[in-house]
Amino acid sequence: MGELVERLRAGLPDGAVAVDPDVTAAYARDMAGFCEAGEPAVLVFPEDVEQVRFVLRTATELRVPVVPQGARTGLSGGANAVDGCILLSLTRMNRILSIDPVDRIAVVQPGVVNAELSRAAEAVGLSYPPDPSSWESCTIGGNIGTGAGGLCCVKYGVTAEYVLGLDVVLADGRLLRTGRRTAKGVAGYDLTRLLVGSEGTLGVVVEAALALRPAPGPQLVLAAEFDSVDAAGAAVCEVMAAGHTPSLMELMDATTVRAVNEMARMGLPESTRALLLVAFDGPDQRERLAEVEALCKAAGATGVVPAEDRAESELLLQARRLSLPALERLGTTMIDDVAVPRSALAAMLNGVAAIADRHGLTIGVVSHAGDGNTHPVVIFDAKDEDQTARARTSFDEIMALGLELGGTVTGEHGVGLLKREWLARELGPVGLELQRQIKAAFDPLGILNPGKML
Repeated sequence: MGELVERLRAGLPDGAVAVDPDVTAAYARDMAGFCEAGEPAVLVFPEDVEQVRFVLRTATELRVPVVPQGARTGLSGGANAVDGCILLSLTRMNRILSIDPVDRIAVVQPGVVNAELSRAAEAVGLSYPPDPSSWESCTIGGNIGTGAGGLCCVKYGVTAEYVLGLDVVLADGRLLRTGRRTAKGVAGYDLTRLLVGSEGTLGVVVEAALALRPAPGPQLVLAAEFDSVDAAGAAVCEVMAAGHTPSLMELMDATTVRAVNEMARMGLPESTRALLLVAFDGPDQRERLAEVEALCKAAGATGVVPAEDRAESELLLQARRLSLPALERLGTTMIDDVAVPRSALAAMLNGVAAIADRHGLTIGVVSHAGDGNTHPVVIFDAKDEDQTARARTSFDEIMALGLELGGTVTGEHGVGLLKREWLARELGPVGLELQRQIKAAFDPLGILNPGKML
């Protein structure tokens, strides 16, 4: 490792290489629980593409694993160190290179924070719609690596739908440009889509061309209370079957509602079994909300509260934004990420409640109901070995339930270390073999983020 550090220091600027164990340990893992992290050999902070290429060439020559990292807000262990690796932090490559309001394209480096890009686009009347919950700290490179989503995916889609092209450094240091910067283009295999969601196992993103959209304007929100998850699930189905495309449709179960009340004293109805939030933007938003209100009441809503203005809308949405912090106050959390067909949403939530009862655990569920993406949050005492074991078992049972309902083991958080076994079950032997062949084509030595995903 002495040769590795010496060569990296010789080829990178002062301050770009860190070997202090306290510093490297602080970067050794993301925010996932139940995921081990190894001891990295060195942490590097490249500032441009050529420095990234140098690091990858050095790693290839010395056969050293490389773990690319963004802000480490991930929840699957995808950014966790492996023993003896180079931690490649891309946070210093954080420039917005251009925003073109005619072609509606932003070109950015991977370390740009999602919220910073959103604000820069807004300044010229445009928007970058993907909005993960950690948007104030997560980076575009990390969003691309995990295929991140957010609250507004039901109308505006996920990260993959906005990535037009990528500059990627391969394991041997070669620079690959994928995709295009035109409104349409279908030349060749779609390597851009392949790289989105690959979690740094195929290459290191060093630049991204991203599609922007016209700014949608403020949302108006409606909150509907239900005395059963089944009624709330039926309302979600009715809203979508009626042809509506809300800008947001979120569902909170009773456990989450109580946790938010305890934390923020928001006065949410404690009797509710499910709280549904539906929002619309655009000129006809009040008419749409009125139609959804009628659909919710027909499905069995016990109360419906439409916001009168933007301030009231923000107050209602605050409850959803506080969901995770409120649940985290109750103990150690393991945050799941299972997406099911919308028609199976109620079955998923009821199944999770049964799992919680069976194992004597608290599990709160918040869902991007509009696209069936559920986030069960398993709460336990990490110091209690029995509770920890039950939490792990409940996690596996939730994964199995999602697949049984025709779903997928991750809608937006990625696979990382946490769900490798479950990805194999979802893909099947033929799919897994082909994905491993793709990995080998991009990274024949297997040095890029080894042990993740496959």
